[in-house]
Formats: sequence, C-alpha cells, structure tokens
Amino acid sequence: MKLALFDCDGTLVDSAGLIHETMRRTFEKFGKPEPPFEDTKAIIGLSLDIAIARMQGRPHVEQGDVDMTAHYKSLFSVVRQDLDYREPLFAGIREMIDAISGREDLLIGAVTGKSRRGLNLVMETHGFDQHFIVARTADDCPSKPHPAMVTECCDETGMNAAETIVIGDAIYDMQMAKAAGAKAIGVAWGYASVDELIANGADAIAYHPNDLLRHFS
Repeated sequence: MKLALFDCDGTLVDSAGLIHETMRRTFEKFGKPEPPFEDTKAIIGLSLDIAIARMQGRPHVEQGDVDMTAHYKSLFSVVRQDLDYREPLFAGIREMIDAISGREDLLIGAVTGKSRRGLNLVMETHGFDQHFIVARTADDCPSKPHPAMVTECCDETGMNAAETIVIGDAIYDMQMAKAAGAKAIGVAWGYASVDELIANGADAIAYHPNDLLRHFS
C-alpha cells in the first residue's frame, strides 16, 4: 500500500495565470509595483501570506501582508469569474488520475498551499473529489516546506512516510517531502525548473503524467 500526495497548483492544474492576475490586482490596490509574472510563479506553493511577504523581499509576514492576503482572498473568485478562468488540468492529468483511482493498493491525497475552499473548488470542477480521500491545505497546516501537511495525511490514513510519495512542481514540495521522510517526485510541466527540483531533493522527475505510474507500483 502506498499514499500518493499531489500538490495542486502547477502539478494538477495550470493556475499561474489566475494567481498572477489576482496578485497583480492586489498589489495595485495597495499602491505597490506590479509584480513580474516570474515572481508570482516562484512563490506558487507557499501559503498566501508568506508568498506575499516573499514577493516584497521579506522573509517574515507583517501586518501589511496580512491585509493584502485578506484582499487577495476576497478578490480570487471575482477574478476567476471575470476572466472565465477555470484552472485547467495539465494535459494527461485526468487520464493519470483515472488510471490510479480504482487501485486498492494506492491512496490518493492532496497537499497544497491553496485554501480549503480553493482546493474544494478545483476538486469539484474536475470531478476529483471522490478520488482524493485526504487533504491538507494552507488552512490546516504551516506553509510548505514544513512537513506537517505530509505527516498529518500519513497519520489520518495510517500510512508511514516511507510508503508515501509527494508529487509536486515546486522546490517547496521537494523540501517538504524530504523533511517528512517521504519520496519526492518533481514534475517538469510546472513552474520550477528540473534543475531546481533536483537540487532540492527530487528523487525522480516526471516529464509527463504517465511517467508517474511506474512510481506507484
């Protein structure tokens, strides 16, 4: 029996455009320079308040970051509707999830910097809610790369970290997996480079969702 824990943004769904537009409007609202798209991509995976602080060159969250976080959250669904963003699945993701969802030797979960509401929306939109039996979000645990998201999913499912595989596109996913004692698989279709993923602990790289299947056997 294995536990596969998927990151969401940049791994299952391509949400960079939606996140950046919401971030751009948030920075504009608070009179701050518009962040480059690459800066937004670099923080995807972190909890939102920490991400906003990092984008302004600060390692720790200040009150202004908390205020911007609240505004971002209030704006996110508006931007999603305004621009008809649907956080599309990356090519091959649906087929890969369909291939593993019926297996009795594999449990599927999510570990994400999204809010619980945001994750639920993605799961419902793409019909994945019935396949993912455990999840931890930014509402539940400290931000990645803290290992709590992984260890709590392991505890809930009765699995050991040694039998757990974390799949993600960010360096924070790799660091979180290693901190928890789990296997780390980086995906090449997300927002970090392959070199960055390897440098931060990736045990393997998947270049297409089908590549993941061999790691679940």
